[in-house]
Amino acid sequence: MAKRENLQNSNNKPRKKKRTKHKKVPENGFCLQDSLASWNHGVQPLGNLLLAQSSFNSRDIGLGNLCVLTDESILDILGLLGAKDLCMLSLVSRAFYVFSNHDPLWRNLVLEEFKGRFSFTASWKHTYVSTVSSSCSLAQLGRGLQVRSFYSDYLFQSWLCANIELKQEWLEVDNIERRNDLSIEDFILQFEKPNKPVLLCGCLSNWAALKKWDRDYLMEKAKDVDFSVGPVDMSLQSYYKYADSVNEERPLYLFDPRFVEKVPSLSEDYEVPVYFREDLFSLLGDERPDFRWLIIGPARSGSSFHIDPNSTSAWNAVVRGSKKWILFPPDIVPPGVHPSDDGVEVACPVSILEWFMNFYEQTKQWKRRPIECICKAGEVMFVPNGWWHLVINLEDSIAITQNYVSRRNLLNVLDFLKSPNAKDLVSGTRDRVNLYHKFRDAYEASFPGSIKELMLEDEAKKAKKTSFWDSVMDAKVGSFKFGF
Repeated sequence: MAKRENLQNSNNKPRKKKRTKHKKVPENGFCLQDSLASWNHGVQPLGNLLLAQSSFNSRDIGLGNLCVLTDESILDILGLLGAKDLCMLSLVSRAFYVFSNHDPLWRNLVLEEFKGRFSFTASWKHTYVSTVSSSCSLAQLGRGLQVRSFYSDYLFQSWLCANIELKQEWLEVDNIERRNDLSIEDFILQFEKPNKPVLLCGCLSNWAALKKWDRDYLMEKAKDVDFSVGPVDMSLQSYYKYADSVNEERPLYLFDPRFVEKVPSLSEDYEVPVYFREDLFSLLGDERPDFRWLIIGPARSGSSFHIDPNSTSAWNAVVRGSKKWILFPPDIVPPGVHPSDDGVEVACPVSILEWFMNFYEQTKQWKRRPIECICKAGEVMFVPNGWWHLVINLEDSIAITQNYVSRRNLLNVLDFLKSPNAKDLVSGTRDRVNLYHKFRDAYEASFPGSIKELMLEDEAKKAKKTSFWDSVMDAKVGSFKFGF
């Protein structure tokens, strides 16, 4: 996919994650979890300063001449410091205390210094300290000081995104087409050729994974195996302990492209759905780009807006849990997302929750609204090539996803691979520059002359092309033909 643990009881068995009751959502407001695991040291949004009895902001006083810098700039500077320097700086003033204890700074330190060899406890700072000194207890470290009159939108929003509940209105729209018992021919004609998303039901009934895959089973199968979790590798036991304990804006996501090689027996528990078995990248053998991933994550983890790599299409099958999807077609950039002209970089909100808070409401006013749905266990999402999509887990989830090339998107993939900046855009392979020639040669050797035929078909299709949005909109009234 594109760029942008479970606590143990005395019997060493995984302990179920406790579910907390939630407060009623205020009208036009946000609902906070009753049990707030993250601590914001009394930071308030800047707007509260207007209602305060004085104009005193301990942020500005405590930073001295550095108060002219944005909060992001200050944190960027502090990100260059080590743990000892952050601890020393926290003694300078209340403001530096708050900034130096910003938990994402300590998260970076833990991941950089200890890689995946840590046991998460309460917060990233406490995890760092307890990893360095096992004799340091949570009671000794405490939850930190409460600082009065500190106002910062940036720090407050980071805390808020870690602690708010998803609003019901963010989840209730379900406007995707759902199909059961769809034939392969109808899938190709109705969805793959027109490059249209669909949610497929009932096509995983023969997957043993649906019955067998839970954390106990996976940890038993992968006892000594490390999986890719963000920038580090971790054991499943360590990851589940983290996932059960953490409460942060951007939870780490287990996203491993080598899970079959690491645990070959897992491949016996699932098979590629019948709709996606034409996988032309397989002609490259061991030189094919990364194409399949095991995905595990707690509620609120997920992937922010991206387009899948190498112009491939994808399928995503949920084995456990459920996921909220939001998809925009290739010609519609989601609000708040700013890709560079060459497509190499994409600037977007820091977290998925931040996007929902600040940009989701805008989409309600658009005539061309995104495709939305909740994909549950046993269901498969088809993501056509070029579509922007965001995915967030609504509960602890396990899924398998695979990117593939069929004859329907072969020309798109070839064009992508031979683009002038392919060395920057192509991903999942060591040989970005030569992938185009290797893939084209391998395909031509297996299907001689068919690329020319596909190009002629494509030219004919473009001559009478009707866009996906034109096909679902009533031109007279400007509304969708199907209900939301």
